Amino acid sequence: MKFVPKVQMSPNGPSFSRLVQGYWRMNEWGMSSQELLTFIKQHIELGITTVDHAHVYGIPPCEKRFGEALKLNRGIRDSIEIVSKCGIQPVRDNSSTRKVNHYNTSKKYIIESAELSLQRLGIDFLDVLLIHRPDFLMSVDEVADAFRALYDSGKVKHFGVSNFTPSQFSLLQTRLDFELVTNQVEINPLNMSCLEDGTLDQLQALRVKPMAWSCLAGSRILLENTEQAIRIRSVLSIIADEIQAASIAQVLYAWVLRLPTNPVALLGSGKIERITSGVESLNLQLTHEQWYRIWVAAKGHNVP
Repeated sequence: MKFVPKVQMSPNGPSFSRLVQGYWRMNEWGMSSQELLTFIKQHIELGITTVDHAHVYGIPPCEKRFGEALKLNRGIRDSIEIVSKCGIQPVRDNSSTRKVNHYNTSKKYIIESAELSLQRLGIDFLDVLLIHRPDFLMSVDEVADAFRALYDSGKVKHFGVSNFTPSQFSLLQTRLDFELVTNQVEINPLNMSCLEDGTLDQLQALRVKPMAWSCLAGSRILLENTEQAIRIRSVLSIIADEIQAASIAQVLYAWVLRLPTNPVALLGSGKIERITSGVESLNLQLTHEQWYRIWVAAKGHNVP
């Protein structure tokens, strides 16, 4: 079994495990606090020490349930890097004063969101706080003020963004006297936009590693019967045989990890067997030709 290594996310940023455990769907796993603690310990033993949360995940909040597991073993906090995200305000129920889901990156909301995440998790600081989605009403001066206040208070060590375009990333960076340490973006053969819109080019230029979410396209590549998904699965199966991968999911992770930005990849399963299988993808290496065969299958045509 390969032990998951750590990588530095940016020139002055934190070190993350190359695979990150995502907790978006934690409520679907049906775990008690003790079972969740066991799961956390298991993925730490594999070297997966970075965990991904968001203020908006789960009813009840996944952060709160994760915090309840941490309370059972306070020492676990020293073994993990905790990432959370803020900026989405959903309509939770009919009693809400909100009429539509929307984004909010005001200074007040960012600070309140981070403090609520700390309260739910039962911790003193977040390793990284990300703005979850670009806000069309975002004032970069307000965001910068919020980041500085949270940093100065010791409540957040590093900051980044999620789903930002290169221009949005650059705009926010102009107001900061410290670097954004990542951009968490979707990367999979069904969504290759960040390969084409300059997002990964920008991050490579800055020596900033992306966090790749939905590497399996929410299992659509594995399950959908569209012409595109069937075409991709066929090629993935052939390549899996060529490189002796145990599953096409492993090939997908290897395809994402092959990118020159050296992304860290999020795993979303609550089954330790699938997490272990994901770790094995680190042993796999795709050639240029194999990588492009998957690209061609996704596009439905050859390279120009």
